[in-house]
Amino acid sequence: MALVLKQKKKLQTRAVGSGGPRGGGETSALRPKHVLKTPPCTDGCPIHNDIRGALQIMAQTEDYGRTREESLELAWERFTETSPFPAVCGRVCPHPCETVCNRADMEGAVSINQLERIIGDFGLQKGLALKKLTDEVHPEKIAVIGAGPAGLSCAYQLARRGYRVTVFEAFSQTGGMLRYGIPRYRLPADVLDGEIARIEKLGVEIKLNTAVGRDFPYTDLRKDYAAIFVGIGAHKGKALRIPGEDAANVWTATTFLNAVMSGKQVDVGNKVLVIGGGDAAIDAARVSRRLGAEVWIVYRRTIHEMPAIEPEIEGAKEEGVNFEFLVMPLEVIKEGDRAVAMKFQRTELGEPDASGRRRPVPIEGAVFTLDCTTVVSAISQEPDFEGFDDLHTGRDWVKVDEFHRTNQEGVYAGGDVLDLALVTTAIAQGSRAAATIHQVLRCEQVSITPMAPIIHKDKMNRAWFEKKDRVVPQPGADVPTRLAQPELEVEKGLTQDEAFEEAKRCMSCGLCFECGHCWTMCGDGAIIRPLNKGEPYAFKLEFCQGCKKCAEQCPCGYIEMA
Repeated sequence: MALVLKQKKKLQTRAVGSGGPRGGGETSALRPKHVLKTPPCTDGCPIHNDIRGALQIMAQTEDYGRTREESLELAWERFTETSPFPAVCGRVCPHPCETVCNRADMEGAVSINQLERIIGDFGLQKGLALKKLTDEVHPEKIAVIGAGPAGLSCAYQLARRGYRVTVFEAFSQTGGMLRYGIPRYRLPADVLDGEIARIEKLGVEIKLNTAVGRDFPYTDLRKDYAAIFVGIGAHKGKALRIPGEDAANVWTATTFLNAVMSGKQVDVGNKVLVIGGGDAAIDAARVSRRLGAEVWIVYRRTIHEMPAIEPEIEGAKEEGVNFEFLVMPLEVIKEGDRAVAMKFQRTELGEPDASGRRRPVPIEGAVFTLDCTTVVSAISQEPDFEGFDDLHTGRDWVKVDEFHRTNQEGVYAGGDVLDLALVTTAIAQGSRAAATIHQVLRCEQVSITPMAPIIHKDKMNRAWFEKKDRVVPQPGADVPTRLAQPELEVEKGLTQDEAFEEAKRCMSCGLCFECGHCWTMCGDGAIIRPLNKGEPYAFKLEFCQGCKKCAEQCPCGYIEMA
C-alpha cells in the first residue's frame, strides 16, 4: 500500500516532459509499443462480452466526472452489444469468466456475474432501449424457429442490423428453457419478460403456439424467408430405460419443470426421488421441496463428479434435500399404474469413461429399495426432431460448421439443438449465426474476426494493485421463507455501493487504464502523458534507451518491447 501511495504521489508532482536521455546505464535496441490483448474473462465468456470495458467504465466513474447512473448506462450498452440478456445471465450463468480471472488466486476473482446482474437490472429499471446498428431496412425477411436464448439472440442481432425477423415459438410463452426449465426462485419472470420485451420493441415479430415441423414443414418458410435459424432447444427428457418407468407419476425433469413453470397444479405427494446429478436434477429437487415433499437426489457417482454447479448443490442442501450417492436405478416398483418405490444397485467407482469421470461399477448383492410418491428422471435431455429429420444424421444432433450453417442451404442452427451447453453458449451461437446470415445476404466474405492474444497473469505487474477483498452479496431469504414463497428469488444481489467498489478490483488486463505508472517509472522522458483524460499515452522513442522498465512495470501488461 505504501509503495502504491508513493508512486501516485510521484505521478502527481512530476512535470510533463521532464527528464531526457540518461546518457548512460543499461540500454537495448528494443523499443516499447502498445499491444492490445484479450483479458481471460472475455475469452472465457462464451459470448465474449466486453467485461473489461464495462467494469472499467464503472471503476473510472469519479475519474471521468460521471454520475453512477451515467456509468451504469454506458456499461449496459457494452454488455448489450453482444447479448440482450445481461439481467438474465447475471442470474443463471455459472460464470466461467470468473474461473479464469487473473485476480482469482489473489483475493478471489472479480464478481463479474454479480456486476452483470446489477448492470442488467439497472437497464430494466430505467427502461433502457436496445440500439440498432443502422437505420437501413433490408428487403430480406428472416425466420427464427424457437424463442429460446439462441433464437432470440439471433433475432436481436439481425433486427439491429436492419432485418425483419419473425420468431415462431411452439409454446404459449417465450423464453424456451429460460422460461420452462429454470425455476422462478433463480430467474424471476419479470426479469425474463423485461429483457424479451426490449427485443420485440426492435420490431421482432413473435408468433406463439406455432410448432414449426409439427404444424407445418419448416421448408415451407423458404417461400417467404431468405434464411432460417433453427433454435428449437432440447425439451425432450431422456428415459431411464428400466422396468416400470411408464408409471403415471414418473416424470422427466423437462416435463416436470415445464408443468410447474407453466403454472399447472402438480401433486408430487410426500416423497420425491430425483435421478441424476446435473442442474436439472437440482432444479427439480428444489422445486419439489417448494411443493412440500421430502426429496432425495439419487446419483450414480459421488458429489465430486456431479455436473451441477456448486452454489445450486449447496442451496439444495440448505433446503433439506437429501443425497444418496453411488447408487444406480434398477426398476420402478408399481402398484397399479403408479410408482410406489424404486429398486437401486449400490456401486463403486471404476476406471474413467468417455466423459472423463470414473465409471460406476455395481457391487454384487448390494440392492435396496426406497419408497416414493413421485419419480423425476433428470439424467439428460434431447431435441424433439419431429419435422426436422433432414437436419441430423441417425441419432446425432444437428451439425453445423464454424459459421453455424447446417447441411441445408440457407438454414442455420444454434443452442441446445446442437448439444447441451450453457445459456451463454446458446446466446453466442445465435449471435454468430446472425453475423453469418448478414454476411451471406450482403454478399460479404463469411469470416470471424480473430481476438487479440490472451493476456495471462505472468505478463502483468499484479504487485501494483492494492489488495481488495472480493465483495459478496448479503445472504438471501432464510429457508422457511424460501419454502413458503416458492417464487421468491433466493440470491440477493450486490448493492450499488458494493458494485462500484467491486468494479475497482478489475485490473483492466491487457488495456491501459491510465494509471500513469509507465510515465512515473521512465527516467528518460520517453513517455508522454496526455493532457486530456482518455487520450492515449505516447512514446518519444528518440529519448528511449530500451531499459524495459515501462513494459516490466505496466500493471495491465499493455506495453511490450520489440
